[in-house]
Parts: sequence; structure tokens; C-alpha cells
Amino acid sequence: MSPFTAEIIGTMLMILLGNGVVANVVLKDTKGNNSGWIVITTAWAFAVFVGVVVAGPISGAHLNPIVTLGLALVGKFAWNQVAGYVLAQLIGAMLGAFLVWLSHKDHFAATEDEGGKLACFSTGPAIRNYSSNLISEIIGTFVLIFVIFYLSGPDLSIAAAADAKIGLGSIGALPVAILVWAIGLSLGGTTGYAINPARDLGPRIVHSILYKGKSDWSYAWIPILGPIIGSSLAAICYTLLT
Repeated sequence: MSPFTAEIIGTMLMILLGNGVVANVVLKDTKGNNSGWIVITTAWAFAVFVGVVVAGPISGAHLNPIVTLGLALVGKFAWNQVAGYVLAQLIGAMLGAFLVWLSHKDHFAATEDEGGKLACFSTGPAIRNYSSNLISEIIGTFVLIFVIFYLSGPDLSIAAAADAKIGLGSIGALPVAILVWAIGLSLGGTTGYAINPARDLGPRIVHSILYKGKSDWSYAWIPILGPIIGSSLAAICYTLLT
């Protein structure tokens, strides 16, 4: 399996399980309906764990354009591979979102709340204030990427080979899963903690195709720009400190 394919599959599994738990909690008449935020954040951490376990040994399990960007900014990842990784992550996110819809199709049909349906695909703010929402995404992403810089590296790699992939899989899946869990529990309640443009944009595109209605595109730039800024700031701080 190529790194490109690994990023597609890893991201697809992450979104299938991550957005899947949102569907299970939000959609009408599911067994997990109204089970709450703790269930969502915990299952999202497990979703990251699964994606990293599968893709880690092959691609480094970035599963997030901002992880790829951040690692490239600090010299841990080749710039000529960035575009391919980002494309793979977007494709994987779209496939995962489609599978969530397919597995919960009857429950989507039974749910009248259009906002709830959209939440099963993409993120949205608890209180819509673009400047505050942007800051929330910047801070959450900064924490994610800054810690990842210390989780990934040749000195910590579980593989001894010189060509070992650098990314979230470098020392195993558990640390980053715990990191995402902590971010969700502590910082995620404001915007739904996208902290990943592919995780938001890919499923939002799928929602737009499936429902041909409002996909809240006026908000869609927040989960893209916020993580880019957060990742860049994390790279600057990491570079200055090291």
C-alpha cells in the first residue's frame, strides 16, 4: 500500500468513526441518541487511534493537512509530498462522510433538524462570532500541532529504518488519540474542534452534494484558516524553542 492510499484509508476510517458517533448521538431514533458530548469526544479519540494504527507504519498517519503543513514547516516532511498528502486526506474524508450517511441513511431521513444533519458532516460554532470562532480554532490547532512536533521525530520513531515515515504514527497511536481527546474535552465545545480542514471541508462537500441545500458555506473558511494559522504559529514557536 502506498503512502497516498494509506492516507486515504486512514482518514476515511477516522471520519467514518468520528462523524459516525456524531450521527449516532444527533440523529433521530438511533440507539445512541442524546448520549452527549463526552461520548462524542471519546469516540473521536478512538477514531483517531484507529486511523493512526492503520496508516502510521506506511504514511506516518498525518490524516490532516495541517499536520502535513506543520511537519513540512519545521523540516520534518518533504514539501514535494505535501500536495499529494492533502489530496489523499480530502478524498478520505469525503469517502468517510459518505459511508456515515450510507450507514445512517434511514435516520437521516427520520431527522427533521437540518442543522443536526449538517453536524454529522461538518463543524459549527456553539455561538456564531467569527472572530471568536477563529481564535478557538487557532488555539486548538496550536495545541495539536505543537504537541505533535514533540511526539514525532527520528529519535522517537518505532522504526529504525532511515526512511521511516515521520508523522502521528512515529511512536504509536495512543499519545495522539489522548491529545485529541484532551482538546475535545477542554477546547472543543466552542466550535466542535475541527482542527483539520479536510475533516470539515470534505464532509461539507459531501453534504452539499447529497442534500443540495445549505451547507453553511459562510462558516466554512473558519475551519480552514484557523488551523492554518494555528499550525504556522506552532511551527514558529517550536523552531524558536529548538
